[in-house]
Amino acid sequence: MAVRPLIGVSTYLETGARWGVWELAAALLPAAYPRLVQGAGGLTAMLPPDAPQHAEATVARLDGLVIAGGPDVDPARYGAERSPRTGPPAPERDAWELALIEAALAARVPVLAVCRGMQLLNVALGGTLVQHLDGHAETVGVFGGHPVKPVPGTRYAGIVPEELMVPTYHHQAVERLGDRLVPSAYAADGTVEAVELPAERGWALGVQWHPEMGEDLRVMRALVTAAC
Repeated sequence: MAVRPLIGVSTYLETGARWGVWELAAALLPAAYPRLVQGAGGLTAMLPPDAPQHAEATVARLDGLVIAGGPDVDPARYGAERSPRTGPPAPERDAWELALIEAALAARVPVLAVCRGMQLLNVALGGTLVQHLDGHAETVGVFGGHPVKPVPGTRYAGIVPEELMVPTYHHQAVERLGDRLVPSAYAADGTVEAVELPAERGWALGVQWHPEMGEDLRVMRALVTAAC
């Protein structure tokens, strides 16, 4: 039997969550993430926020890394003033996930960055973010959808060559691209919907949408294949 690669997925850290008779602080991950990893042939390890100095040792035990979606990135991380429409900061997640990204890129561990994760990947490489745009999260708490078009010749286009309707829920996006990042898909309004690093810098792909909320396994399967 082939060994299934171990894919670490970053998690939320919430002050209160309820299950059964309990309401306690919890590290949370929507079940759609491990289901997508498992469906693509991998094993899932949850990576709740930890001290950033432990990121290198953590990544060394993984075959691949997923930075999950979540709250807005603190604008201080990319040298911007906070917009009134930017959500509350999540400092533990920002610090931990930035450290995970940096460790994974240094070790050439494949990275898939989802929504907030793509934004953090951009920030980790010196990029900036648009703090609010309309039309990509139509109803609070409900995933929407819109088509994204791949850029020919990119890694993403090699995975998904056609225009694809994707599940979306975000109100921030890439503004200035980080160092060596290449845009690899766009929405109809010109928003960058996927970014990647050139092959010589390792396997790193960020998508602005939520593949875990759809049926298409190709993006996650590409990560799992790269992690083998």
